Amino acid sequence: MEEPLLAPADQLEDGEVGGKEKEKWVSYQYLGRTGSVLPYPYVAGAEVSIEEIRSAVSSSDHYPPSIHAPLISSPEPDPNALVYQGGYGGSLGGYPSNEVQRQNLDEVEIRELLIDHVGHRCCWGSRPARTWKIRAVEDCNVYIGTLETFIEEREITKEMEPYLGGKIDGRENGPELGLWELDLRSEFPLLFVQHKETRTNIPHSEAIEKCSDCGGRGEIPCPTCNADSEPGCYKKDQMTKCPVCYGRGLLAHKDGSDSICVKCNGKGMLPCVTCGSRGLLKCETCRGGGSMHARNIAIVKWKTLMTRKVSATSGAASVPDEVFHRARGVQLCNTQAYQCTPAFFADSYFLNKFSSEVIADRAPVAPTARVICERHSISVVPVTRVTMVHRNRSFSFYIVGLSREVYLKDYYPSRFCWGLCPCLEWLKL
Repeated sequence: MEEPLLAPADQLEDGEVGGKEKEKWVSYQYLGRTGSVLPYPYVAGAEVSIEEIRSAVSSSDHYPPSIHAPLISSPEPDPNALVYQGGYGGSLGGYPSNEVQRQNLDEVEIRELLIDHVGHRCCWGSRPARTWKIRAVEDCNVYIGTLETFIEEREITKEMEPYLGGKIDGRENGPELGLWELDLRSEFPLLFVQHKETRTNIPHSEAIEKCSDCGGRGEIPCPTCNADSEPGCYKKDQMTKCPVCYGRGLLAHKDGSDSICVKCNGKGMLPCVTCGSRGLLKCETCRGGGSMHARNIAIVKWKTLMTRKVSATSGAASVPDEVFHRARGVQLCNTQAYQCTPAFFADSYFLNKFSSEVIADRAPVAPTARVICERHSISVVPVTRVTMVHRNRSFSFYIVGLSREVYLKDYYPSRFCWGLCPCLEWLKL
């Protein structure tokens, strides 16, 4: 018995299976299609349990074109993100207690982090990190929103090769399947892979066609002796003038005597060196057969479209976004659905607006592709800006993420590179 990927409304709410097959399928027939009006309010953005997906895939022999079978495993959570324990409605005070303590950096920890960072630079001195005064320590946390759209794209390309005989799988064996009627469940990758591509023949799409280069004759006019001939016409027995005797057939000597030209045997003309004056050459496209074996090939690509948005305070505006994306932060929400909707935080208008902006920046999907699944997450990366001073000089650096990586943009007051070491820092001066 076929089972739908999404249970019908009465089954989801009451735990009972509906009576009609049509009712069972209608609840997800719009899923994955952008621009469609959803008939049921619970479908848009609703999460589907992995147990329900596995059950549907394992027991169903057929699936509609908009539902695909790679939904058999749940993606692993981001290893760089700590899951927020306080729920959607909580504030950042909902961090686990041990993580809160890790964000409270004292002067000793700050100096140790900077000294360790400087120690990996061969031409940087550690004196400023050890002796300069810490004037300010500023918290400037950064919010990162991501929306991953996992899509499947299908295109048709036509391939041709010389037909050398044998049977073909043409339309006489059955109707040609449509592009989205191909069952590729065995080729589906895991969800949210960066890229995977496969090629497969479309059943009953093969045909024998006339070679376009030779017009089905198997031969083409010689490009040497029939270069100026009309299309489809040629002249045979075309001769060229002997380059040795210049068409005389004789070779003149200094004593006034003549001898027969050995190149042309005294004829003064030579046959075409390309075709032997036949006027025709074997068509290399069809290998002389005059026919081509044509087939339609489906090119299927699975890929993840990524939308990222960073919300940083003015204190962390000088740090590149790539630094925040690599950093380990606290994950405030992580939802997965066929079409994600903005997350809701009961006491944070800023996070609600930020989530809506991320969703609104959804990557465009090509007309030849369909959306399979989406994943939306919001994380906060703790960032601490430290300013150190000595007399009239100062510099700032950042401690980013739960792993407390140090980022120092340009200026550090103790650099001693004179071009005598492999760091090549002197090239930046």
